[in-house]
Amino acid sequence: MPTRVRFAPSPTGHLHIGGARTALFNYLFARKNSGAFILRIEDTDVERSSAEMSDGIVESMRWLGLDWDEGPLFQSQRLDLYRRAAQTLLEAGQAYRCFKSAAELEPQKSQAQRQGGIWRFDSESRDLDPQKAEARARAGEPHVLRLKVPDARTIRFKDRVFGKIEVESRQIEDFVLLRSDGMPTYHLAVVADDADLQISDVIRGVDHLLNTAKHILIYQALGMKPPKYAHLPMILGPDKKRLSKRHGASSVLEYKRKGLLPAALRNYLALLGWNPGHSREVFDDSSLIREFDLQRVNKADAVFDAQKLEWLNGKHLSQLSAQELLPQVSEALKSHELWSDEWDGAGRDRLLQGIELLKSRMRVASDFATLGRAYFSDDFEYDEAAVARFLDAPERQTLLDSLQELRQSYDDVESFDLESVEARLRAVCERRDIKAGVLIGAVRVALTGQPVAPGIFDVIVYLGKDAAMRRLDRAIRFLQ
Repeated sequence: MPTRVRFAPSPTGHLHIGGARTALFNYLFARKNSGAFILRIEDTDVERSSAEMSDGIVESMRWLGLDWDEGPLFQSQRLDLYRRAAQTLLEAGQAYRCFKSAAELEPQKSQAQRQGGIWRFDSESRDLDPQKAEARARAGEPHVLRLKVPDARTIRFKDRVFGKIEVESRQIEDFVLLRSDGMPTYHLAVVADDADLQISDVIRGVDHLLNTAKHILIYQALGMKPPKYAHLPMILGPDKKRLSKRHGASSVLEYKRKGLLPAALRNYLALLGWNPGHSREVFDDSSLIREFDLQRVNKADAVFDAQKLEWLNGKHLSQLSAQELLPQVSEALKSHELWSDEWDGAGRDRLLQGIELLKSRMRVASDFATLGRAYFSDDFEYDEAAVARFLDAPERQTLLDSLQELRQSYDDVESFDLESVEARLRAVCERRDIKAGVLIGAVRVALTGQPVAPGIFDVIVYLGKDAAMRRLDRAIRFLQ
């Protein structure tokens, strides 16, 4: 059958790393196999679901660049489908009405636990004459609909990640399909949806692995063939505990606000659990689609590394042109109150020059406004470590004299270009008998406040003569 996969989040919270990775793996699998990728919102949990969260999931998917072919479909708008499936199971004798409340069943469950067994069903409800059950239901007596789980059956399936799985039916209770209010449970809704949408492959988190046996039982009760399954390993923090905000994991839209690139996040998510079989780590979309293979998804849990994510983002960032980076950098500068109106007009080329100069050293867009602040504003602080290393040196007086002479030399130059600024700095070093690296380090701190920077002569020319003079004057006052 044609490849058809779905991503089916519940709108009870934001789209986070785990869900985003599941969506990505489904997307890559669909694209590699020329199939369909479907977005389904599982919002039947009325109390916990919200339209705001649904909108956030859709926005996150769009920003992440995971374009779906069908949907978004909302389970809350497909209730008739689930009720028809429930009625089919009831009429086929594969389900039954249970009129006992959870409180009434609790003694049976407690007794089973005390005896070291598993509570499976209430024989009084399960063996009730269907006609009598129908009459009680029509009379308005509250009840749920349960699947009649076979007494002795081995549910077998081959998971594409975890291999052969076997579950004995005696370990599974007669689980609820329809609640007393007529709303479907997750188990019924997901199977009815997947069957209706002709889903060929279900790719989801390992936390659903134990649910798969229940879903296969529903498929079998409906006389349908279940899809193929692949369950993805968990994502843990560096401390090997379940991933949470304390590990630096945020919602997808929070990564957008931090200035990460969608392509970088897609690249990183792909590497959380998937092994490409070689040492390459930086992938574009076409490479991911071409190389992705569920057979290379690891069984072992993946470990989230926020620094690795930022490193990958820096790699992707450096491959973009300044024009492509302009929207993210502009937003970062505005959020840090560094925006200049001249960049909307005649100063646009200069802004682009600054982005181009810095991009190979930045990891996220916000770095342009923090680490790169001095390239867009005179209002910046000296990094303490940079001062200690390059200004508070034994040659402090020599540095002061050299900076004063360099300032005068630059003030006299007519053509403020790369050749001239480099020649004059090296000439000062010769006359003062100071190593070029020592003076360059001091100039770097004077002009940028940082211990590292792009080529210093490129920086000087980019800043221009007036800005360079102002900043050298500031450093001279600092040393005096």
